[in-house]
Amino acid sequence: MKKSVFFLLVSMLVFGLAVQSWAESATKDEVVAKCNEAVESIKTKGIDASIKAIGDKKGPFVWKDTYVFLMDMEGKMLAHPMKPELTEKGSLVGIKDKDGKAFFAEFVKIAGDKGKGWVDYKWPKPGQKDPSPKSSYIVRVPDTPYVVGAGIYQ
Repeated sequence: MKKSVFFLLVSMLVFGLAVQSWAESATKDEVVAKCNEAVESIKTKGIDASIKAIGDKKGPFVWKDTYVFLMDMEGKMLAHPMKPELTEKGSLVGIKDKDGKAFFAEFVKIAGDKGKGWVDYKWPKPGQKDPSPKSSYIVRVPDTPYVVGAGIYQ
Protein backbone atom coordinates (compact mmCIF):
# COMPACT_ATOMS: atom_id res chain seq x y z
CA MET A 1 0.00 0.00 0.00
CA LYS A 2 2.77 2.44 0.90
CA LYS A 3 4.51 1.72 -2.42
CA SER A 4 1.38 2.57 -4.41
CA VAL A 5 0.89 5.86 -2.52
CA PHE A 6 4.55 6.74 -3.10
CA PHE A 7 4.20 5.91 -6.82
CA LEU A 8 1.05 8.03 -7.04
CA LEU A 9 2.76 11.02 -5.39
CA VAL A 10 5.81 10.74 -7.65
CA SER A 11 3.56 10.44 -10.71
CA MET A 12 1.60 13.53 -9.69
CA LEU A 13 4.81 15.50 -9.18
CA VAL A 14 6.21 14.52 -12.60
CA PHE A 15 2.90 15.35 -14.29
CA GLY A 16 2.71 18.69 -12.49
CA LEU A 17 6.23 19.64 -13.60
CA ALA A 18 5.41 18.70 -17.20
CA VAL A 19 2.24 20.82 -17.19
CA GLN A 20 4.07 23.73 -15.59
CA SER A 21 6.77 23.58 -18.28
CA TRP A 22 4.20 23.70 -21.12
CA ALA A 23 2.16 26.42 -19.44
CA GLU A 24 5.21 28.67 -19.08
CA SER A 25 4.85 31.78 -21.21
CA ALA A 26 7.48 33.24 -23.49
CA THR A 27 8.77 36.72 -22.71
CA LYS A 28 9.23 39.70 -25.03
CA ASP A 29 13.00 39.38 -24.67
CA GLU A 30 12.87 35.71 -25.70
CA VAL A 31 10.69 36.57 -28.70
CA VAL A 32 13.16 39.22 -29.90
CA ALA A 33 16.09 36.83 -29.35
CA LYS A 34 14.40 33.98 -31.27
CA CYS A 35 13.53 36.33 -34.15
CA ASN A 36 17.14 37.50 -34.27
CA GLU A 37 18.25 33.86 -34.24
CA ALA A 38 15.95 33.15 -37.21
CA VAL A 39 17.32 36.19 -39.07
CA GLU A 40 20.85 34.91 -38.48
CA SER A 41 19.81 31.44 -39.70
CA ILE A 42 18.51 32.91 -42.96
CA LYS A 43 21.71 34.93 -43.42
CA THR A 44 24.08 32.03 -42.70
CA LYS A 45 22.22 28.83 -43.64
CA GLY A 46 20.04 30.17 -46.45
CA ILE A 47 16.33 30.44 -46.95
CA ASP A 48 15.58 26.79 -47.76
CA ALA A 49 17.25 25.40 -44.61
CA SER A 50 15.64 28.15 -42.53
CA ILE A 51 12.16 27.49 -43.92
CA LYS A 52 12.59 23.85 -42.92
CA ALA A 53 13.82 24.72 -39.39
CA ILE A 54 11.19 27.41 -38.75
CA GLY A 55 8.38 25.22 -40.09
CA ASP A 56 9.34 22.26 -37.88
CA LYS A 57 6.84 21.93 -35.01
CA LYS A 58 9.53 20.19 -32.94
CA GLY A 59 12.37 22.41 -34.11
CA PRO A 60 14.46 25.12 -32.48
CA PHE A 61 12.01 27.92 -33.24
CA VAL A 62 9.13 26.49 -31.19
CA TRP A 63 9.42 27.00 -27.42
CA LYS A 64 7.24 27.44 -24.35
CA ASP A 65 3.86 28.66 -25.64
CA THR A 66 5.00 30.27 -28.90
CA TYR A 67 6.95 29.95 -32.16
CA VAL A 68 8.65 31.85 -34.98
CA PHE A 69 7.00 32.25 -38.38
CA LEU A 70 8.42 33.45 -41.71
CA MET A 71 6.75 35.52 -44.44
CA ASP A 72 7.80 37.49 -47.48
CA MET A 73 7.16 41.17 -48.17
CA GLU A 74 4.16 40.25 -50.33
CA GLY A 75 2.46 38.74 -47.28
CA LYS A 76 2.92 35.08 -48.27
CA MET A 77 3.60 32.73 -45.36
CA LEU A 78 6.75 30.70 -46.05
CA ALA A 79 6.99 28.77 -42.76
CA HIS A 80 4.53 28.35 -39.88
CA PRO A 81 5.04 25.42 -37.49
CA MET A 82 1.53 25.48 -35.97
CA LYS A 83 -0.55 26.23 -39.08
CA PRO A 84 1.47 24.92 -42.04
CA GLU A 85 -1.63 25.22 -44.23
CA LEU A 86 -1.01 28.98 -44.27
CA THR A 87 1.99 28.34 -46.54
CA GLU A 88 -0.35 26.96 -49.21
CA LYS A 89 -2.20 30.25 -49.59
CA GLY A 90 -1.13 33.34 -51.49
CA SER A 91 -0.79 36.70 -49.84
CA LEU A 92 -2.41 36.93 -46.41
CA VAL A 93 -2.52 40.75 -46.25
CA GLY A 94 -6.32 40.79 -46.64
CA ILE A 95 -6.94 38.50 -43.65
CA LYS A 96 -8.33 40.24 -40.58
CA ASP A 97 -8.63 39.16 -36.97
CA LYS A 98 -11.99 38.98 -35.17
CA ASP A 99 -11.80 42.73 -34.46
CA GLY A 100 -11.24 43.58 -38.13
CA LYS A 101 -7.49 44.27 -37.92
CA ALA A 102 -5.51 43.35 -41.07
CA PHE A 103 -2.51 42.27 -39.02
CA PHE A 104 -0.59 40.49 -41.80
CA ALA A 105 -0.73 43.75 -43.78
CA GLU A 106 0.58 45.54 -40.70
CA PHE A 107 3.45 43.03 -40.40
CA VAL A 108 4.52 43.86 -43.96
CA LYS A 109 4.09 47.61 -43.42
CA ILE A 110 6.22 47.64 -40.26
CA ALA A 111 8.88 45.49 -41.92
CA GLY A 112 8.99 47.85 -44.90
CA ASP A 113 8.75 51.16 -43.05
CA LYS A 114 10.68 50.60 -39.83
CA GLY A 115 12.41 47.24 -40.29
CA LYS A 116 11.07 45.97 -36.97
CA GLY A 117 8.35 46.53 -34.39
CA TRP A 118 5.43 45.10 -32.43
CA VAL A 119 1.88 44.42 -33.65
CA ASP A 120 -1.12 43.66 -31.39
CA TYR A 121 -3.94 41.46 -32.74
CA LYS A 122 -6.00 38.34 -31.98
CA TRP A 123 -4.77 34.83 -32.88
CA PRO A 124 -5.46 31.34 -31.46
CA LYS A 125 -2.94 29.89 -29.04
CA PRO A 126 -1.38 26.62 -30.24
CA GLY A 127 -3.96 23.85 -29.91
CA GLN A 128 -6.91 26.24 -29.47
CA LYS A 129 -9.57 27.49 -31.86
CA ASP A 130 -10.66 30.75 -30.25
CA PRO A 131 -8.39 33.76 -30.77
CA SER A 132 -6.53 35.33 -27.84
CA PRO A 133 -4.81 38.71 -27.60
CA LYS A 134 -1.31 38.42 -29.03
CA SER A 135 1.56 40.82 -29.58
CA SER A 136 4.11 39.84 -32.23
CA TYR A 137 7.57 41.19 -32.87
CA ILE A 138 8.24 41.58 -36.58
CA VAL A 139 11.69 42.04 -38.11
CA ARG A 140 12.78 42.23 -41.73
CA VAL A 141 15.83 40.23 -42.73
CA PRO A 142 18.18 42.93 -44.07
CA ASP A 143 18.65 43.07 -47.85
CA THR A 144 16.03 40.35 -48.45
CA PRO A 145 12.28 40.17 -49.02
CA TYR A 146 11.84 38.08 -45.83
CA VAL A 147 10.01 38.94 -42.60
CA VAL A 148 10.40 36.97 -39.38
CA GLY A 149 7.93 37.17 -36.50
CA ALA A 150 7.08 35.63 -33.15
CA GLY A 151 4.69 36.66 -30.42
CA ILE A 152 3.52 36.50 -26.87
CA TYR A 153 -0.01 35.72 -25.80
CA GLN A 154 -1.57 37.97 -23.21
